[in-house]
Amino acid sequence: MDLVQLEIFKAVAEHGSISVAAQHIHRVPSNLTTRIKQLESDLGVELFIREKSRLRLSPAGWTFLDYTRRILALVDEARLTVAGEEPQGPFALGSLESTAAVRIPALLAAYNQQYSKVELDLSTGPSGAMIEGVLAGRLVAAFVDGPVLHPTLDGVPVFKEEMVLIAPLNHGPVARAQDVNGENIYAFRANCSYRHHFERWFSTDAAVPGKIYEMESYHGMLACVSAGAGLALMPRSMLQSMPGCATVSVWPLSEDFRYLDTWLVWRRGTVSQSLSSFVDLLEARRADATVEQAG
Repeated sequence: MDLVQLEIFKAVAEHGSISVAAQHIHRVPSNLTTRIKQLESDLGVELFIREKSRLRLSPAGWTFLDYTRRILALVDEARLTVAGEEPQGPFALGSLESTAAVRIPALLAAYNQQYSKVELDLSTGPSGAMIEGVLAGRLVAAFVDGPVLHPTLDGVPVFKEEMVLIAPLNHGPVARAQDVNGENIYAFRANCSYRHHFERWFSTDAAVPGKIYEMESYHGMLACVSAGAGLALMPRSMLQSMPGCATVSVWPLSEDFRYLDTWLVWRRGTVSQSLSSFVDLLEARRADATVEQAG
């Protein structure tokens, strides 16, 4: 097994086709076929399920792809490190939409300014999708709803979010879930941790939401609630950042559900120079903000 075989395997796995992968890495298809067969022989397992002109990863192939991505990423990091002390190269970062919109723009700007050779690529989505990205090696790190209890992940708490329920302006007082039993709600997809939190708030009080409408943005949720069509849950910091925040009524949750911590997580044992510098900058800015608040 060598690095060329790993690079070929990764290309074929990601493109699902020998011919497409060959074009992408500028090799002839017959060479890719031979190297893949050699790799499978060396490992003693089939990495792909052959289906006419398409290739699908076998269960063993999915596992090996995870290791391949990590090995190649470490090789790239090693090359960059010996070439100089300054962080550089690609840095794929994931984030909750609210965190990306409100909490980290200034941090990302400062990081880009200080480490201009790092190619920062930001993706947003629900916590579940971001964690999957870190575990699969597509993301170096991600801001997610925590704490994250996973044997292969490390992380640190970075922000505390106050979660609030928003309702139409003419809605009656909301002190508990029973007050809105059966009402329609707006939320992100099922793998969103905030949605799970909202549903637990209902169930703990022996209440249930009505129809759950899945939305793609907080702006969409705010517009629907403002129009009187239901309820939504979001961080207060996100609500206050949006035009139209005064067009809804805002109700804090009970203390057991009121606050959630946002964590920055990464795969254990894979702290690159770029990630280490990012964490250092994040902690320094948080320390400065704490001093300013104390003053």
